[in-house]
Amino acid sequence: MPGYSGKVRDLLERKGAQVGARVRIVKPSGVVVEGLIMPRHSFSSPNVIVVKLDNGYNIGVSVDEGTTIEVIEERVVKAVTPPPRTVAHKGRPLVKIISTGGTIASKVEYETGAVRPALTPEELLELIPELGEIASIDAEVLFSLLSENMTPSHWTSIAEHVAKVIRSGVDGVVVPHGTDTMSYTASALAFALRNLPVTVVLVGSQRSSDRPSTDSALNIVGAVLAASRLPIGEVTVCMHSTPSDNELLVHRGVKVRKMHSSRRDAFQSINDLPIARIDPVNRRIEILNKRYIPRSRSPDDMIVQPRFDDRVVLLKAYPGFQAEIIDYLVDKGFHGIVLEGTGLGHIGVYAHKAIERAIESGVAVVMTTQTLFGRVNMNVYTTGRELLRMGVIPGEDMLPEVAYVKLSWVLAQTRDLKEVRLMMLRNFVNEINPVHTPDLYPTWHR
Repeated sequence: MPGYSGKVRDLLERKGAQVGARVRIVKPSGVVVEGLIMPRHSFSSPNVIVVKLDNGYNIGVSVDEGTTIEVIEERVVKAVTPPPRTVAHKGRPLVKIISTGGTIASKVEYETGAVRPALTPEELLELIPELGEIASIDAEVLFSLLSENMTPSHWTSIAEHVAKVIRSGVDGVVVPHGTDTMSYTASALAFALRNLPVTVVLVGSQRSSDRPSTDSALNIVGAVLAASRLPIGEVTVCMHSTPSDNELLVHRGVKVRKMHSSRRDAFQSINDLPIARIDPVNRRIEILNKRYIPRSRSPDDMIVQPRFDDRVVLLKAYPGFQAEIIDYLVDKGFHGIVLEGTGLGHIGVYAHKAIERAIESGVAVVMTTQTLFGRVNMNVYTTGRELLRMGVIPGEDMLPEVAYVKLSWVLAQTRDLKEVRLMMLRNFVNEINPVHTPDLYPTWHR
């Protein structure tokens, strides 16, 4: 009886109730609860039985004096036949699913109550059979990481593997990924893999696959639709458009950000329109943004530059920012600093001397804005002009995380500051939007 102890364990064993058995629990008050016994994690009260109700939710039922339990149905152990690694359908596009972990491929670990990577792509195929109606599916696990544990070296591994898969002759690639740092990986893949002959779609889930409110299945269906049918040759992110299960959005990988900690529609395009809207039920796709890079003609046209410099940091400017932080980074041999400045791209004068020293020492310094919306304009105020004079590189309208990833990628190509400036200001994959229209800014509570 995983997790159970004391009198509750004794009661369950006396009644012959195992995890997975269907039981009826009657409280002294007359309340009746029916459902399946679930493992109990260590943070639950020892006097609680965890029951999965018919609606899919788990509840804890306290065992008081006079509580009775009856086994309605013994645990049923079903023989499981592993699904095939490749589900092929003649005439349908071939989509490769490369799992990297995250909530979309996870379930509850009952020993701790935490969510851990668990579901393999094969299990997802078994859970979502309609994928086979959209495309021929080939699935594999590259690694199983919660996304907060991703590093630039993982970006390189993913990029190299995706490039290998594309060269093998697929029609689209889907990368299940944890949502917390999915926009970082999307940006990294966008710079590392250019002139793509296929659409690459990163997809995640805000609710784990074993929860009734999960968004996993719908997001994966949308991602496979996007990967198999979109005419674009870019790295994208596909997630819910609203809290409901009626619509998904495909975002440009270098223009998207997770804007809410838990909502299913947490991902929003910033300083750009989403690329497409997907109706996953009727399997319709509507292009929303015609400023996209089309698929290249052949995998031979693909440019692969998967290296990243891990000696780059992202710093937020704030009142009282300690300039010695920058001095420390210079002394420790870091190669690049992305500043998340205030307003149009500013940081207090008390940090200017340290910034100038950093640039003179060969450290690339890029300025972005912590407002997220809008662009850096360092020509307006004296503070910005002074930073420009020192050699700070304006980050245009790039999100701070995108600028961080781009600088890491650029510094892996060159350490020459003149070349770094030219590359940071060059628009490689639409990471810089030259024109902002009023509809790009959300107006809350209008």
